[in-house]
Amino acid sequence: MYDAQSRREFLKSVAALGVVYPVVSNFPLQADSPKSPNEKLNIAVVGVAARGAANLNGVKGENIVALCDIDQERLNGAAEQFPSAALYDNYRRIFDHNLDAVVCSTPDHMHAFVVTEALKRGLAVYCEKPLTHSISEARKILKLVDEHNNITQMGNQIHSGANYRRVVEQIQSGVIGDVRQVHVFLAGVDHFQAGVRVKSSTPPSTINYDQWLGPAPYRPYHESHFHFVWRYWWDFGGGQLADFWCHYSDLAYWALDLKYPTRVAAKGEKGYVGDNEVPKHMQVEYEFPARGDKPPVKLTWSHGKFKPEGAEVMEKSHGVLFEGDKGRLWADYSNNQIVLQDGSEAVPVKPYIADSIGHHAEWLQAIRTNGTTGSPFSYGAVLTEGGHLGNLSYRLGKEIHWDAEAMKATNAPEADDIISREYRKGWTLDV
Repeated sequence: MYDAQSRREFLKSVAALGVVYPVVSNFPLQADSPKSPNEKLNIAVVGVAARGAANLNGVKGENIVALCDIDQERLNGAAEQFPSAALYDNYRRIFDHNLDAVVCSTPDHMHAFVVTEALKRGLAVYCEKPLTHSISEARKILKLVDEHNNITQMGNQIHSGANYRRVVEQIQSGVIGDVRQVHVFLAGVDHFQAGVRVKSSTPPSTINYDQWLGPAPYRPYHESHFHFVWRYWWDFGGGQLADFWCHYSDLAYWALDLKYPTRVAAKGEKGYVGDNEVPKHMQVEYEFPARGDKPPVKLTWSHGKFKPEGAEVMEKSHGVLFEGDKGRLWADYSNNQIVLQDGSEAVPVKPYIADSIGHHAEWLQAIRTNGTTGSPFSYGAVLTEGGHLGNLSYRLGKEIHWDAEAMKATNAPEADDIISREYRKGWTLDV
C-alpha cells in the first residue's frame, strides 16, 4: 500500500537538503509525482460543483490528477479547467492514482465513504462540513486520524477568518467574564427550499444515480431531493442545523473549549407545505459540563422563527451571542460587538492568535511541512457530532441524555438506529 505519510516525510527532508530524487509508488501514475514540497501535490477532487467548485478553486494551483462527480455535465465543466485530469463518476476509481491528498465535496451522506477510504491509505484529506452524516461515522473518522496521523481540514472556512480569532481572544481573555450562556441563531439566514415531490422520473442519462444514492436507502429519482435540496431529507442531509452548525457553533466550541454535551433538547416545526422531512423552524438546548475552572455552559441554537432573548437588545438577526458575567459579545462571520454591563468601553485584547494564510492554503502547507491545520478532523468530528445530536433529539421527539464515552443516549435506546444508520445493501463502512 502507498504510504503517504512516509512520502510527506521524504518530501520534507528533500526540501531541507535541496536534493531531488524520484518517488516510487505502488499505484499507477496518472501524472508526474512532485519532486519537492515546492512543486505541486497530486490531488483528487470528489464533487466538483457548488461547494465542490469553491474547494477545487482553493487547490487549483496543485496537480489535479483526478476529478469525480456523478453528474457528467458538471464533471465536463470542471474538466475544461483541468484537461489532464482523469474523469470518473465513481469515487473508488480515484485511488488508482498516485495521490497526496483528496478533497471531498459530496452530499453529506457520502462524506464518510470517500474520507475513510482516503484516511486508511494515509492520504491528506479536506472534507466539506458537516464532516459526516451520522455520529458513528464521526467516531470512525476520529479513530482513523488517530491511527494514521493524516493531515486533515474540515471545510468550515470561516474558522480561518480574522474575526473569529479576535473573538476567541476576547472571550478567552475574560473581557466579558465567565460565559455560562451562548446563543447561536439564524433568524436572518434562510436558504431553506421546500420540495414538493411530484411523480418520480427517470434520472437523466448524464447522472449516475446509483452512485449518487450510495449507502442511502433506495428511492426513485426526483429533482426535489437532488442537487442542493438533498440537504432537506434525512437520508442525505440534516437540514439547516447540519448545514450551518459547523460554521456558527464553531466559534462557541473554539472560544469555550467545548466538546461533548451531556443533555440535548430540541423542538421544531416543519413550517411549510412540501415533502421534505426536516424542520424549517428549530430550537435546540445543549448543556456542556465545566471544563477545568470554567463553568458549565448552556448553548441554545435557533433558526427559522425562533430567536433568543437578548438578541433584540443588540439588534442582531443572526450570529453568536456570548453572555458573560461582565457583559455580552455578539459576532457573525465578519464582525463583532462588545457591550459591558457597567457601560464602559471594552479594551480590545492584543491579538495573539496568528492569522491564517487561508483555509485551503494552510492545509496545503501542512501537507508539505507535516504541519497542522486550524480545523483538523480531530476537532471537526467533535463539532459535527453536536449538530447531529440536535437533529437526533428532534427526530426522537424527546430530550436526550448523552453519554459521549459510550456513544449512547442513556434515556433513549431507540436512538441507536439513528446514531449508526443502516446502509443500503452492498455498502459497508469498514474501519
